[in-house]
Amino acid sequence: MKIIIEISFSDPLFKILTTIAKDKKSASKKFNKDLKDKIKLLSKSPFMCRPSIYFEDKKYRDLIFKGYTIIYKVEDEEIKVLDIFKWQDR
Repeated sequence: MKIIIEISFSDPLFKILTTIAKDKKSASKKFNKDLKDKIKLLSKSPFMCRPSIYFEDKKYRDLIFKGYTIIYKVEDEEIKVLDIFKWQDR
């Protein structure tokens, strides 16, 4: 399946990476690489993560990663990565 990264995910991710980089640039790069690797796994197993607790539709899933929730939607031929936020932010 093709993975589509939406701007609604990219913008908050950029802010998270910028905040991490203020303390340690290498940690920001590692966070970004590890997150991308985790997201790539979705193409092989799109339903590996729990159904989203924020949506009633089972096509929406929650990927939990280092204290963050990444919301994505499984569609027929693609996966749309929609949002990222800290657990306590919602």
